[in-house]
Amino acid sequence: MASGGGYSDPSQKIDYVFKVVLIGDSAVGKSQILARFARNEFSLDSKATIGVEFQTRTLVIDHKSVKAQIWDTAGQERYRAVTSAYYRGAVGAMLVYDITKRQTFDHIPRWLEELRNHADKNIVIILIGNKCDLEDQRVVPTEDAKEFAEKEGLFFLETSALESTNVEDAFLTVLTEIFRIVNKKSLTAGEEQKENSGSLAGKKIIVPGPAQVIPEKKMCCRS
Repeated sequence: MASGGGYSDPSQKIDYVFKVVLIGDSAVGKSQILARFARNEFSLDSKATIGVEFQTRTLVIDHKSVKAQIWDTAGQERYRAVTSAYYRGAVGAMLVYDITKRQTFDHIPRWLEELRNHADKNIVIILIGNKCDLEDQRVVPTEDAKEFAEKEGLFFLETSALESTNVEDAFLTVLTEIFRIVNKKSLTAGEEQKENSGSLAGKKIIVPGPAQVIPEKKMCCRS
């Protein structure tokens, strides 16, 4: 079970640090989603992110302290060569598009391909349709995104950073799945270590891939 806990209490003991990257076209709301999750803030005057920045938030998942290190990669084309290096070490990714701009959804396969080319093959990925508060301007049907997510084995949610709809759930979906995988691997490694009398000492533990099961979808507040 996950708990929002505090917002990065410096005195808190950290059990895990998970790097998650936010990717997608410019102006789809990646920085706003991050601000809402990390600081519970939203600014109507948000400017385009230049280069890459990251923020952290510490949560409690199954009684363990998990620091989420969320990287906000610039969506503008001229920065893509710079941001590719930041996929390295990521264990989670959020592919974000704007439900009111079809082009941003049409570019998702390209972003997914780049992610899979540069990140670990077992990375946990969620597809996010942002700005679902603008239902009257929607041009990307929910069913299109659900179908794509199911085909590619991705989690999927629609969010509104403005109204704070599903933002927390989106991050917790990714972080809880990463935690489940890492914890499962740790238990497996522990059992093998008992059997092999320390034969795993000093070896790198590779996180296994997530079960490609799409969770029950929580759509936006509007029907």
